[in-house]
Order: sequence, then structure tokens, then C-alpha cells
Amino acid sequence: MKDCPSARHLLFLFALAAAPALAKDAQHHHHGATPAAAEPAPQKFTSKGVVVEFQAKPAESAGAIMEGEYTDLKFRVTDAQTKKPIKGRIPGAWMDVAKQFAGKNPENASCKDKIETYLKGMVGVRPMLDLNSYYLLVFNQDASISVIDPLVGVSGRTNLYANIILKRPPADWILSRDGKRLFVSMPDAGQVSVIDTDTFHVVTDIPAGTKPTRLGLQPDGHYLWVGNDAPDDNQGGVTVINTDTLKPASHIATGKGHHELAFSADDRYAYISNRENGGISVIDIRDLKKVKDIKTGSLPIALLTAPASRAIYAADGLDGTVTVISDASQEAVSTIQAKAGLGPMRMTPDGRWLLVLNSKESLVHVIEVATNRLVQDIPVGARPFEIAMSDAFAYVRSLDSEHVAMISLAQLGKPSAVQLSTFTAGSSPPKQVADLAIGSSMAPAVGEAAMLVASPADNLIYYYMEGMLAPSGNFRNPAHSARGLLVVDRSLKETKPGEYTARVRIPASGDYDVAFLLESPRVIHCFQAHAAENPLLKVELKPLDINYVDPQRAVLVGQTAKIKFRLFDPKDNAPKPGMNDVRVLYYAAPGLQRTETAARDLGEGLYEAELAIKRSGAYYVYVSVPTLKMGYGDLQQISLIATEPAKPAP
Repeated sequence: MKDCPSARHLLFLFALAAAPALAKDAQHHHHGATPAAAEPAPQKFTSKGVVVEFQAKPAESAGAIMEGEYTDLKFRVTDAQTKKPIKGRIPGAWMDVAKQFAGKNPENASCKDKIETYLKGMVGVRPMLDLNSYYLLVFNQDASISVIDPLVGVSGRTNLYANIILKRPPADWILSRDGKRLFVSMPDAGQVSVIDTDTFHVVTDIPAGTKPTRLGLQPDGHYLWVGNDAPDDNQGGVTVINTDTLKPASHIATGKGHHELAFSADDRYAYISNRENGGISVIDIRDLKKVKDIKTGSLPIALLTAPASRAIYAADGLDGTVTVISDASQEAVSTIQAKAGLGPMRMTPDGRWLLVLNSKESLVHVIEVATNRLVQDIPVGARPFEIAMSDAFAYVRSLDSEHVAMISLAQLGKPSAVQLSTFTAGSSPPKQVADLAIGSSMAPAVGEAAMLVASPADNLIYYYMEGMLAPSGNFRNPAHSARGLLVVDRSLKETKPGEYTARVRIPASGDYDVAFLLESPRVIHCFQAHAAENPLLKVELKPLDINYVDPQRAVLVGQTAKIKFRLFDPKDNAPKPGMNDVRVLYYAAPGLQRTETAARDLGEGLYEAELAIKRSGAYYVYVSVPTLKMGYGDLQQISLIATEPAKPAP
């Protein structure tokens, strides 16, 4: 990202810069590392009239915290005199293996030095667990998802943290309720990919029927619902996946065409739109059976739940109507007449207003939920197609404009005309990209009044802070074409007044420093934690590692590039010859000419693959060994640059 640290991390930097050597009058009570058999006791630190208590407890069991298991971290911050909780703060916290920084012997100096280093966002200097961070996941046109770290990167080049390789290009995605899993639909593969958001690796691929596209997660998270955009009535409908077993539970036929999904707040009913059949199917979730169809118009285009009013709203693009369905009776109880051309809908955070885009009329229709009346039409850019919400604004993107319109939620329903604000996200309008994703290209930043906007035409992600005239900076998505955006939150949450918590998975056994920073008043301290070895957890070293041998990084179009690499056992560096299923995947950015080829065994652990280079540009090359369960993305990748050969002089 260019010149764009988050507001939260700016506060932390200012706090550190102003912090003197930690006050000598600080009172420190430390319980030390916890024996493996006992539950860790709280640790206390008092400074500048503030008491900070820290505790790390197993999330789902008693006893000590262990490697590979989820752990609940809690910081309780109180006033030393009044004993009242200090609430509404944004403390910083990091968890890393216990060690002193070079040249820093005193414990407090080491802690301060660590925090200062973490805040600088230096490449290669990362804590094992950053409790203030979030990651941007970029939905690419090719069969991949880019993971961008907004705080750490190579200056002026990239913030790319990881690249997740999928079997086929994605269509839609959704996070689990705890944010630990990401589900991604792949229509061409007939599957849903499950990704671990702690490791950013694919866990499994689940069969999900014909052309699985739209995804929905019911409120309790038990079932993942997958819309099957099949061309016939029998295959069209939904596939229901059990999120505990990660296996299909049922397929329910509802009709052909695209499907949108909505759920009752009590997890009793699922509502499935059938675009080509012109209606909404109601499914009893307990029995996983369709109970009725509701006619809502000619072309159901969007579906949304209003939990406060126990209603389902269905927008019809052709008839220009919004049908209100009672969740109590599963009957249409009201019809709101707007204009033809309706599209996506969003509810304001307070549940008071429903905003409906109209691409044909270039309007945002405002519906009052309490009365189900259309109360306002707001002109926006030509052909609006996407809407996102922050606490204060609705953000609207239009196909024909690179400008993002901002509607103040405080002005909704008032008789005076709404005054729009705008900012520019890119140099080209989204219409220049033919294959826009159905997922959102906008996402609110974590803990800040800011919005992240992906520009498909420019392949950049813009960071806009509310109140500014223009984005503060942007992130690059190298060698891929961005289509959508999603945020994975890793930050602390205030779950009770003055209590800031996070659930993390401990990456390894050993002693940890847990660095804590409160910016006002300035409190800096490193607590300690110990993670025991998990007897039930096998130490899973990679069965294989790779070194590329004299790679030919610059190649010419029309030639055959040879890639030679050595495969070895990382435990003892012993070569791994004789494997007959070594495969190589290569493609030109942004996902063109995806090709797989076999690698030849040259002996002594050396392998070679020949790549047919047919166009200029950047190429990504991946290696897999299925017999050792090493898929594409598990081994280090390599990139090539292909150029056209020089033309002979006339």
C-alpha cells in the first residue's frame, strides 16, 4: 500500500514515540510460565493508574494451552483506583516466541523494541500472532485468491502475503461465523472449496452439484447453502452442506436459473429465488424439504432478510416491485411498487431503511421498513450495480463511472434532497471488465471509518477513509485480475466493558511473549505464556521441499522453457528420486492458458519440466506431488517473464 498506514496503527506509533522508558514506579506482578497440567493463572501489570490483567485459556477444554489448539486470550483493563473497567479503547497486542532482541538486555526495553518493530511493518519480522491485524482477500479472475497484508510489504511493490490456488475460477465466497473458514464456490468444478483462514490453505473440496454459484450461511452456521445454477429444473436448486462434517447433506430441486438465498432469523426456513421460474421456494430447514413456492414477479433478482420485522424482501428486476414475505406465515403480505430495473438490496445497520439499486433508472430507492413504503429516490451514477454499508454511509458503485457515490445514512427519509459525496476508485469504469463477479468488490476496513474498494479495471485495491477527498493509497494485486474483496479480521474485540479478547490457534509449543500496548495512558508491557506440546498432535513436517536449480527466469515467446528443480526431505535434506507423479502447473497472468505437464525424473532428486510459452507476460509455475499429498501451492512457486523475440533488421 502506498503511504497508507491504518488509523489504529498510527495511534500505536505515536504512543510508542512518546513513551519514555517505562516508569520505574510501575508495579509488576507476574506469575511466570504455567506448568503443563494447570490452567494458566491471570497475570497483572500496573502502570500510570491502569491495571492490565492477561489470561490465556484453552477455548474448549480445561488445563494448559497447547500447540495446534484454539486458545482464548483476554486482556482486562481497569482503573487502579476506582476498579472500574476502562472501555472503548483499542489496545495493541502481539504474541511471539520469547526472545531478546539483539543488544537489548532489559526486559522492558526488549518489549518496547519488539512493539516498535512490529508497528514498522518490516518484511521478514513478523510476530507469530498479530492481534491487531486483518488481511484482504482478493477474488481473482483466474483460479486463485490473493491474500494481502495491509501493513507489511515491500515498499513500492507489493503487500502480497499468500496466494491460494483453487481447482477452478471462483464465483462466490462466504466466511464461517467465527471467521476461521472461508467457503468458495467453483461452478466449473462442481465443488465448494474450504480454506483455513489461519493458514490460508485449502482444507478440502466438497461436491456441490451442478454449477454451484451463490453461497449462503444460515444464522447458526450449521448448514452452508449453495445455489445450483443448472439449466433444468431437476438439477437446479440448492445443495446443502453440513459445516461440521464438510459433507453434502441434501440436494433440493427448486427450479432452473440463478438462485439468491435468505434465511429466517430462527433457522427454521430457507428462501430460494428461482430466476427463470419467477418465484421463491420455501424450504423447511429441519426436514430439508421444500414446503411451498411463492410467486413474487417475473424475474426475482435479489433476496434479503429483515430480522427485526421478521420479513423477507424479494426484488423483481422486470416488474420493478419489492415483495414483502412474512416469515411467520411464509406468505406475501405486501408489494412495494418501484420501477423496472431493480437490482441488489442492502439494509442499513440499524435495520430502519432498505436501499434498492435501480440500474435502469440510475437510482437508489429508499424503503422504510416499519411501514414498507417507498419514501425516497436518490439519483446516483449511471447503472449502479453494487452497494456496501459502513456505520455512517452507503457506498454505491456504477458500471459507467469510476466514481464511488456515498450516501449519508443520516439523510435518509428527510424531505430535503440527499447531497452525495464521491471519490474516485481507479482511472477506468467497471464496465470495461466483462466478467464482474457476483461477490462484492467493497469491504469496510476493520475498526475504522474506512472502505476498501477493488477496481477490476485497474487491478488495484483502494483505501478510502471517510471525510477525505480521495483514497489515501492503494494495494497492488500483482499478476492477477481482481474481481472481489473480503476482509479476514484478526483484531481484538471488546466483548465486555474493559475486556478485550481474541481466539487464536497456537502455532507451536514453547514460551511466548505477549506484547501489550495501550496508547492513552501509555502502557507497554510483555506478558508471558507457555504452550505445552500436544501429545495428540503429530508433528507434521512437510514430507517434501523444493529448490529450483539455475532457473531460467527470462524466456522468449515461442520457445520451450525448461524448469529444473530438486525435491528433498526437509528433515534430513535427503533427495527424493523415483517419484513418477510429479506435476507442474503453469499459466500466464491473469490465469490464461492454464496448463499442466508431467516432470521427468533425472535422478538423485532432480526433476525437469518443459513449458510451452505461447504469449508474452508474467507466468506462474507450481509443482505438486499427489502421492505425498503436496498440492499446487504447498511448495514454493516460481515466476517467469516471457518477451517477444527481437525482430531481425530489414
